[in-house]
Amino acid sequence: MKVTKQTVLIFLLSLSLISMEIIWSRIFSAEYFYTFAFLILSISILGLGLGALTLRMSKRLAAKESYGCLLSLTGLLMLAGPPVVLYLKLDFTQLLNNYQMLLKLMATIIILGSSFFTGGIVLSSIFRKAHVAMPQLYMADLLGAALGVVASVLLMNGIGTDKAAFVIVLPVFIASFLAFTTWFKAIPALLMLSGVILLPRTDQLLVSAQKDRAEVIYQHWDAMARLKVYKYSDEYWGLNIDNAANSPVIAFDGNFNRPDSLRIPFSIPSTYLTSKFDNCRFLSLGAGGGGDVLMALQDGVTEVHAVEVNSHINNMMTSGFLNEFSGNLYNDERVKVVSEDARAYVRRFDNYFDVIYSLSSNSFAALASGSFALAENYLFTTEAFQDYYKALSPNGYLMMEHQFYVPRMVSEVLDALKREGIENPAAHLAVYHLPTMRRHLILLGKQPLDGATISQAVHETNEENYAFFRQLYPAADSLQTNPINQIITNGWEARQAEASTNLSPCTDDRPFTGQLGLMKNLSLEQVKKRLLPYEFQGFPLSMVIVLVILALVIIVVLPLNLLPYLKKNSALTAAGWLYFFVIGVGFMAIEVVLIQKYTLFIGSSSYTFMTLLFVLLASSGLGSYFSTRFKTSLPFVAIVLWLIADAVLFPLVVAHLGVLSLAWRIIITCLMVAPVGFFMGMPFVKGSAKSGELIDWGFAINGAASVIGSTLVLIPVFLYGFTYGMVMAGAFYLLAYLLIKKTFVAAG
Repeated sequence: MKVTKQTVLIFLLSLSLISMEIIWSRIFSAEYFYTFAFLILSISILGLGLGALTLRMSKRLAAKESYGCLLSLTGLLMLAGPPVVLYLKLDFTQLLNNYQMLLKLMATIIILGSSFFTGGIVLSSIFRKAHVAMPQLYMADLLGAALGVVASVLLMNGIGTDKAAFVIVLPVFIASFLAFTTWFKAIPALLMLSGVILLPRTDQLLVSAQKDRAEVIYQHWDAMARLKVYKYSDEYWGLNIDNAANSPVIAFDGNFNRPDSLRIPFSIPSTYLTSKFDNCRFLSLGAGGGGDVLMALQDGVTEVHAVEVNSHINNMMTSGFLNEFSGNLYNDERVKVVSEDARAYVRRFDNYFDVIYSLSSNSFAALASGSFALAENYLFTTEAFQDYYKALSPNGYLMMEHQFYVPRMVSEVLDALKREGIENPAAHLAVYHLPTMRRHLILLGKQPLDGATISQAVHETNEENYAFFRQLYPAADSLQTNPINQIITNGWEARQAEASTNLSPCTDDRPFTGQLGLMKNLSLEQVKKRLLPYEFQGFPLSMVIVLVILALVIIVVLPLNLLPYLKKNSALTAAGWLYFFVIGVGFMAIEVVLIQKYTLFIGSSSYTFMTLLFVLLASSGLGSYFSTRFKTSLPFVAIVLWLIADAVLFPLVVAHLGVLSLAWRIIITCLMVAPVGFFMGMPFVKGSAKSGELIDWGFAINGAASVIGSTLVLIPVFLYGFTYGMVMAGAFYLLAYLLIKKTFVAAG
């Protein structure tokens, strides 16, 4: 393949654009909560298609001489975007009761979308002028995007997210330098130099819009999370993750040989349970700042597995900033430090745990999943509780606490035990309420729980302790009507009609535990009163945001893509217009579902996301290059057949191969995803061959459809699961199969 200047420009521009999207997602997920980050970035990405549409309506922009200026402008807008947006101090909680916030939201979308807009003009212009070389051009686009995924994650993990946001602009400036042919090359050179000069000041430029709750004594920002350590007192620090999740860090001198009167107290102790075992093996599921580990070691546990998906937190505890303060806790010979997704570790651990302990492991802390950050983890699904149950020793216990999810989790525990063949699941279960902490707690036993264990497992359930600790199940006569007791005794279905939250069990195919809100709770008065980022007691905020994005695109953006029909020259036929629309929806629907779905298999981490998206985009690039060697109809048939095969094989792969090492799970994922990616790279090229220079219009339609695809697929996924999302994607590709046989260009 001959490498041309045009392919190099596309490669560099695509590398920067997708890197920018991923890095911005990480920045704004930490600042605005991931649901709002999804909103602003999804709408901003529409700029890519709008840039292509603007080119279709204006021939002047298509001149090669304008590439250098447009690319320099793209890079400049990328540099300015995050600092300016954070300076606006957008507050989503006031969005619908403060007109200034609405104006700030509009300004944010324009600011962030501007770089996509100018970049879209360049991409579509090159596609239009060199459409006969589309297999090579589209390959360069996809391979640039694939490398951008890797670059963004490695840069965020290597130099920090704030600096990565500036470094990733360099490829665009290099492209601008190559596009200029005269002394104008000095423009991108000076802009590159400016970016380098600003690097040491990124922490000052990307100033958080959040008000810190205490003195920040340490910060770290990588592809997984933004971490802050708060100093509440000399004896108590707090580890904050993405301004959402919190984990305590307790001062400890390393001395376990102290009398009971000097032992460190814990609000949810596991002492009663761990003392039942002569050699207790303890699993801290989401160890965070090490509070669980300290408690277990203080109680004399023989072996502690501290499992935390964020490796930097473990590094802080073993040899970093938190090591000395926590008394070198993680280097105790009894502690095994594990930097891995908890579900993946539980599945592959070849022994049993006597006690599995989890405090407030947050499903609503976003995955590092680009702008598609509405995904959650798999800690609280029915299958997860099956895994935990099977991982317990014959007399083992699971103790799991959470502020919001317990009613739904109770439904999942009951379903899990039924699937495991337990005749009386309720006999294995006890549930408690800690009103002063606003927490609920589940106790699950491998064997049926006896009365003494139920009443003494945490705190003694008596009248004296009732103010701060009470037993909801098995319930005393005075508490028989409490919701938890009713869910367990009568089933969640009987309770759902009067419940204010969704009680239905989540599964690995529908792992959205945090989507607790119900549409029946949605009202204009409630929205105006407050708009919290996590509507655990109200309406389903994520679903509402998805509908808002869809409405905006369908009502405003899609009609704009009909404007070229007003011009008298040649135009796409209805079939051609619809073809580029359906392949855009189908591609993004599959991409969004695969990112989340295969995270279950290889575990939740920034490298998982990087692997999945890199393989999908890189294989699509290869498919684009080789597309002319395949019959027109083959890609569509192959994609649909793969979707069917994946629906059948994926559960088997998770069940039988999930115990393999991380390296093998990544290799297997690559082998499974690459084939569908290969064929997904062909439909756009096939459409280009039939549309000719109208491909810029097709690119504009495809851009708008991509945003629709990434949001539309979430509706069946939220409601019914990933399988239904894949069915939707398959239906769009089948429609594309029918449309590709039609004529795409009508004479003007």
